Amino acid sequence: MSQAEAAHRMDPQDFERVLSSMCTEPHPAARQAAERFLATNPGDPETYRTVADLEREAVSLLGDLTGLADPAGYVASGGTEANLQAVRIARNRAATDDPNVVVPESAHFSFTKAADVMDVELRTVPTSDYRADLDAVDAAIDDDTVLVVGVAGTTEYGRVDPIPALADLAHDADALCHVDAAFGGFVLPFTDHEWHFGHAGVDTMTVDPHKMGQAAIPAGGLLARSDSLLDELAIDTPYLESTSQVTLTGTRSGAGVASAVAAMEQLWPDGYREQYRRSQRNAEWLAGQLRERDYDVVDPELPIVAADVSGTMVDVLRDRGWRLARTGEGEMRVVCMPHVTRSTLRSFVADLDWY
Repeated sequence: MSQAEAAHRMDPQDFERVLSSMCTEPHPAARQAAERFLATNPGDPETYRTVADLEREAVSLLGDLTGLADPAGYVASGGTEANLQAVRIARNRAATDDPNVVVPESAHFSFTKAADVMDVELRTVPTSDYRADLDAVDAAIDDDTVLVVGVAGTTEYGRVDPIPALADLAHDADALCHVDAAFGGFVLPFTDHEWHFGHAGVDTMTVDPHKMGQAAIPAGGLLARSDSLLDELAIDTPYLESTSQVTLTGTRSGAGVASAVAAMEQLWPDGYREQYRRSQRNAEWLAGQLRERDYDVVDPELPIVAADVSGTMVDVLRDRGWRLARTGEGEMRVVCMPHVTRSTLRSFVADLDWY
């Protein structure tokens, strides 16, 4: 292999035609912070005290986004880990030997992983207009329910479940309420939705800086209303200077922690507000263009566009270099992340017309 070929092989894919990802190019400050902290491990906070301090700052900033003045939590690898940990908290605090977790069918597939790893029953209930059906949730809850999950920004359609009502149902059953806001957490503060700790009796939440937060990967987030909930995860760590650990992984990315803090300090709140408005306008513009071409389009409540573009057409667009995804129902799905500009979308529509 030549030096040129080797160098090209190490080039990351650019984002010019990526329309399917819920991650994006990191903010320049986030990129620089990540590089500075590549060799640090917040899983050993007594040794790496600077990054441990940054993690506390990251959690505090995430609390600002999500309506929680004194949050507990940590920077996780991503939404899957945070969702799994929420299930683990709920299972560990419950008295039942036969725990179940109630989720809408729009919930992320990480809950299937969590149920398998945690050995709990996953009860998946229907949605209505792409949101959790409250009657179905109520019917699924019983004395062994330990967790009720709502989604604030679903992966496929960007919908927000009725979080306050879900929290009420959970607490009536002495269960916890978890909100998966991995995608929505950095855009929902600028909408009228009721979705966070300040709006409802939410106990735990997933919110990912490495999605709309523009931090470097990996930088997920798990938040809890109180330290006592995190205590359900604690194990002894006798050979570390710190005596216990609540995280799922041991060694973690100091780069992700530093990157998350840098991005949030640069962008919260005005930068995120501006970016949300730009992304939402782009999603609405694309939805309008697709409707003009007689495609059925799911109204973009958040910056995600789903339309009934045929699988054949999606394959043609992929052959032309566009990175596209499909929903479970087969619709083409476009996520208008910060790297997706109006110019990009115009090029995309031109290729759609070319076929």
